[in-house]
Amino acid sequence: MLKSNELREAFSGKRVLVTGHKGFKGAWLSLWLAELGAQVCGYGLASNVSDGLYPYLDSSVFESDEDGDLLDRTAIEHAVERIQPDMVFHLAAQPLVRLSYADPIGTLSTNVLGSAHVLDAVRKLEKLCTTIFVTSDKCYQNREWYYAYRESDRLGGKDPYSMSKAAAELVAESWRRSFFDKHPFGSTVTSVRAGNVIGGGDYSADRLIPDCLRAALSKKPLVIRSPKATRPWQHVLDCLHGYLVTAASVPTLRGKPDMDCFNFGPMDPHDHPVSEVAQTFFDFWDQETPGVEIVPAEASLAEAGYLAVSIEKAQRVLGWQPTWTFQEAMQRTVEWFAAHHIDDRDMLSFSRTQIDQFMQSAYQSQSTDVKAMARGLTNGAKVRSMAIGSAESKSGRKERVDGIH
Repeated sequence: MLKSNELREAFSGKRVLVTGHKGFKGAWLSLWLAELGAQVCGYGLASNVSDGLYPYLDSSVFESDEDGDLLDRTAIEHAVERIQPDMVFHLAAQPLVRLSYADPIGTLSTNVLGSAHVLDAVRKLEKLCTTIFVTSDKCYQNREWYYAYRESDRLGGKDPYSMSKAAAELVAESWRRSFFDKHPFGSTVTSVRAGNVIGGGDYSADRLIPDCLRAALSKKPLVIRSPKATRPWQHVLDCLHGYLVTAASVPTLRGKPDMDCFNFGPMDPHDHPVSEVAQTFFDFWDQETPGVEIVPAEASLAEAGYLAVSIEKAQRVLGWQPTWTFQEAMQRTVEWFAAHHIDDRDMLSFSRTQIDQFMQSAYQSQSTDVKAMARGLTNGAKVRSMAIGSAESKSGRKERVDGIH
């Protein structure tokens, strides 16, 4: 993996466009990029964001902060041409599964057509530009098995959100092969797929950690839809670290076939069901909070029971490793919310401190990374072998998982 000074060198002085900079991940990424010395330009929907990290980000973070709709093709083209970015992190999206049922066309339009508008604007730049195209682990056709999906596995989606992310991946692949692989200035696009991200500043509806926070603050019962469901939970900084390492690695790995897409997730994707995550949140929260209990509710809409992604490729090609354990991720998440809602701390300063703490954890002992990676690759191979064996035993034959790209 890159050393900490190499990560800073990769972004220092670079003009970086972040779409969706007002969102949960976008705000954290913008702050981190600014800490690394980048000139950050934000582009996203006009909104009166009153919670999360974004309201605390000041002019020291953004060189420019522009309101715009990805569906306005002319506007995004003008913004990209004006900014002249060296790098683009495309995060803007409709990110909620349940909302996609209420507005499937809007979800499809934003996540697919809007993404195409961004890529098309970037490919017209007459300069070198690295694009990190953010989608989701839900882009994979989920077969509900105990198997961590690899980047070459089949894309798909039963719900409108997952479908839109699979379709966005096809857009990225098409633009990559049609335009970026032979771009006259060497511009590239790499898609990154992460699991369920947790961390301070997420107040979205129908997400577990924000629901836990609201229950704790109101002292009302928490209603969860699928207490036994597992997800690849990871802290937002672990996820974003993967994005940053990917972008920083492009200059040395440009043109390599393995640079098309990467999964990012925890080392132990199956170990923590929804009920445990909720209980862990409350364990770290104020111990005097009474009357909070987990009340399973029947899901009205189909949701995945098992979902995990393999991080073998990111380990092998990028040298990236997850940094914070599940317990550490939960602790840091609750600490952020407690600092905000109980201690009334300066959240910009507190967030910068959490980034510093993460960097110290990630880079304090890089000599152990090779050993950890070897263990992770071995464990990943075992998990995949177990999954295939399970599929064989259930179906009586070996199921072949076909990639479509």
